[in-house]
Amino acid sequence: MIKVDVKKKDDVVNYIKISGHSEYAEAGFDIVCASVSSIAITTVNALISINEDCLVYSEGDGLLEIGILIHDEVIDKLVTNMLNLFKNLSLDYKEYIKLNY
Repeated sequence: MIKVDVKKKDDVVNYIKISGHSEYAEAGFDIVCASVSSIAITTVNALISINEDCLVYSEGDGLLEIGILIHDEVIDKLVTNMLNLFKNLSLDYKEYIKLNY
């Protein structure tokens, strides 16, 4: 199962940890894993293109940690959008992805 752990401070998201493997299907055919990866990496790349100092991140096998360092309207909307996409995905694939706020 993929777990998305979200930490907030003062009502804004400042840390996201995405960990695990969905095990929906074998590697290369796992649409849940591919969806989560695409959503996360696209969002991180968009945030970096807006302000490369707005976040720090680290990645490994089955792990992506994102620290949000700067907040403004656009950055916070992109982060919220990413979390909303994960939430929608989790509604269809409850056994494979879980969000923890």
